[in-house]
Amino acid sequence: MSNILALDTSTDACSAALLLNGRMLQRFTIEPRRHTHLLLPMVEALLAEADIALNTLDAIAFGRGPGSFAGIRIATGAAQGLALAADVPVVPVSTLEAMAFAADVAEGSCLLTALDARMDEVYWSAWRREGDRVEALLEEQVSAPAAVVLPDACSAEGFTALGSGWRYREHMSDQLTGRILTCMTDVYPQAEAMARLAVTAVERGEAMAPDDAQPVYLRDQVAWKKKDQQ
Repeated sequence: MSNILALDTSTDACSAALLLNGRMLQRFTIEPRRHTHLLLPMVEALLAEADIALNTLDAIAFGRGPGSFAGIRIATGAAQGLALAADVPVVPVSTLEAMAFAADVAEGSCLLTALDARMDEVYWSAWRREGDRVEALLEEQVSAPAAVVLPDACSAEGFTALGSGWRYREHMSDQLTGRILTCMTDVYPQAEAMARLAVTAVERGEAMAPDDAQPVYLRDQVAWKKKDQQ
């Protein structure tokens, strides 16, 4: 079992988690615009509680996005700085996957995770519960709420809707919203789920050097794609 520190500041929530041989320690709070003041003290408190040094970790995971541009940069920079100081690798983790992974749903259930992307858009993707993991059914994307769709793999069943992006459900199609089984808009990406996802990523050899880690903005990628097409 890998020992993982995980950080997330991608939304209004700020969280840090420490997974040590199956034991989970965590800090979580919702305090918008205070992430830079909260994150490192959370890390220090977790390390002190566990009585371990940073360089004894196997990796540092972080919420790489999508989410708030400023928030993603805070977690990315903190993870890179801590990892460089401790000489350990990092593991970027999808915020949308972390929300789906943490959901308590039955085997085979479909989930659509969505975050408010501002500018009347949402970051979103679709997932299916497969044992102790979730399988991506669509690529992560940013779009108008009306463009959110249920993938064919879930077309014959309802789904669980998670995240702040579902505040826009009145702007989504009736065909989509009519299939919602449960909708929870107050669900946030959390470092605890990211730590657990990072264990599997480390086992698959997906940990990387701190300098190689990149945030995922999605909207940035769309803008560049449009520019290339012109």
